[in-house]
This record gives sequence, C-alpha cells and structure tokens, in this order.
Amino acid sequence: MRIAGIATITAVLLAAASLLWQTEVPDNLVLRQAPGGISGAERAEEYADGLRLLWLGGIAAQLVLAAALAWRWRPRRAFAALLVLLAALWLVRLPFRAGAHARRREYGTSDQAWLDWLFSPWAETIGTVAVALAGLGVGILLARRLGRRWWLAGGPALAAIGAAAILLQPLVFAPRLEPLRDPALLAAIDSDLPVEVKRAHDRTNRINAEIAGVGPTRRVILWDTLLDGRVPSGEVVYIAAHELAHASERHLWKGLAWLGLAAVPLAWAIARATEPRGGLGSPAAVPLAVLVVLLLELALLLPGNAISRRYEAEADWLALERTRDPAAAESLFRRFVTANLADPRPPAWLSTHPSLAERIAMARAWAERADR
Repeated sequence: MRIAGIATITAVLLAAASLLWQTEVPDNLVLRQAPGGISGAERAEEYADGLRLLWLGGIAAQLVLAAALAWRWRPRRAFAALLVLLAALWLVRLPFRAGAHARRREYGTSDQAWLDWLFSPWAETIGTVAVALAGLGVGILLARRLGRRWWLAGGPALAAIGAAAILLQPLVFAPRLEPLRDPALLAAIDSDLPVEVKRAHDRTNRINAEIAGVGPTRRVILWDTLLDGRVPSGEVVYIAAHELAHASERHLWKGLAWLGLAAVPLAWAIARATEPRGGLGSPAAVPLAVLVVLLLELALLLPGNAISRRYEAEADWLALERTRDPAAAESLFRRFVTANLADPRPPAWLSTHPSLAERIAMARAWAERADR
C-alpha cells in the first residue's frame, strides 16, 4: 500500500510537471546559428567571466562558512542563531559583491556611488530576513508538534510562505514609478496593463523592463534607461511585448506551481538532514539546516534555470507574434551585448534566459516562417 501511494503521488507530480513544461514555441522550430560574429561580444564575455568568478567565489565562501558553523556550533536559541547566521553569510559574501560592483563601475554598466550601493537594498534584505524567520518558525513549530513527519505539512506551509513572499514583494517593496507619458509609444505598445517607468539610472546604465504585481496591480515596467534616446521605439515595443507575454502566459503562477511541486521533497531533505542534531525542532540543528538550504539552492539552480529559459523563450516567441518585427527583436538582443555587456553565449546552467545568440536565431526563424 505504501509503495502504491508513493507511485501515485510520483505519477501526479510528473503529470503536473509535464503540463507546466509545455509552451507555445513550436516543437519543430530549428534555430540556426547567425552568420558572423556579434559586435562587442569579446568585451562582454570578458566582463561576464569576471562577474561569474566573483559570484562563484561568494557562493563558495558562504558554503565554507556555513559548513564550519554547522560542524562546530551548537546554539541554544533558534531565532538568534538564524539572525547571526544570516549576518555572517552576508558579511562573508560582501567582498565579492564589492568586487562585482567595482567591475560594473570599471566597465561602465553602473555609476552608482559606493555608499548608495551598500545601503540601497535594505528593503530587500529586511524582506529576506523576514521570510527566513517565518520559514524557520513554521518549521520548528511543526517539527515540535508532529515529530519526524513534520515535512508532510511543512512542505505545503513553506511553499505558502515562499509564494506569499513572491506575490507581496512587488506590493510591499515596489519602487517609485511614474506613468509612461509618451502617447505615441503607449499606442504602439498597445498594452491592456498599465505601462510605467522606473527610475533605474541611479543604479545602472543597463537597459531592461519587467512585469510586476498580481491581479489588479499588474503592470509593465520600463526602466528609464530604455527611454534616454539610446533605444529605438521598435525595440522598446518589443521588450514591452515580451513582458506582456509573461503576464498572458501566467509565468509567475506557473513558477509558483513549480515551487509547490518541489516543496515537500525539499522539506523532507531538510528534515532528514537535521535528524542527527535532534531534528529541526532543536536549536542545535539550525546551522545544519541553513547549510542544507544553501546546498539545495545550488542543486535547484540547474532545473530552475532550465524552466526559466523555457518560459523566457516562450515570451520571446509570443512577442514576435505580437509585434511581427523580428528586425527590432534582433537589434535589441545585439544591443544587450553592447549596452548591458551581456555575454551572448553564457554557460546554460548559469543562465535564466536563452543565450542572445539563440534569441537572435529565434527572431530569424520566426521571420523565415512568416515569409513562407
């Protein structure tokens, strides 16, 4: 009976994952390598390689520190221990983050002052700490009441906390936005959602856009760096269409569904890993639990990025269908290399988007189909 139950649950999870994996990108789409090189690729690759090394160094430093504390430290107060751990992990990664900011300033992708860089993300930091404390509190409460099987209820509970954090983040920590005041551009975008502008140039010189909010608060956000004269209106229309595709295909909700599918197995892994220290209900297990969470985040990086790349590719395809302007799409992707110093062919396992070379190939593949 137990084996049959496990088999049934596994089948349901796999069926749900199969449905979530589906997109509107044609299965028979052939992406051909664009002839010739991409202007600025060498400098962009050099810039990105340095940032990747600093990121990997920061992750390694956090893992070493977390492993050392998990091995030697037996705290007596769970929440105080978590606060100390989060502060220590932030501090050990700070030199690597500083190195990344120095590199951005050196290569001209940011002019942000050092003090502003250090203190500007305070709201995000507070939010991260609040979510961590909430997750730990729920896990401890369930572990003390339900014992070794707390993960059965803990998985859904932790998924709910994560979903709430994701959904509330743009509402609680939303940046100051202003309506887009260009009537011609607004008409060209033709959005059924509000289109607003974010003041981004204080932090970065890169160009980008995003979708934010849920339900009635959903809106397309254009960074003001898109509107400083560097980017033609056709490219702005395309990037807005890309964000609208994320909204129409409910990629946020699908991401939350993936979180729900993974929540129980992740809670089980935390429960089993902390058993040698008395389980999650024991304060002595907190350092070990933090180490396990860091390791699980790394383990989920590959599948998480694969899912993200698939949804980003779908948003690109639907933006091409909406704008019918593959030339603007290709021009925008090439501009990402020169303006953002985005590596046109990054390692797939580290990438949340298809490579720019692949995105250019998709624009050309769409154009070939449209010409038939």
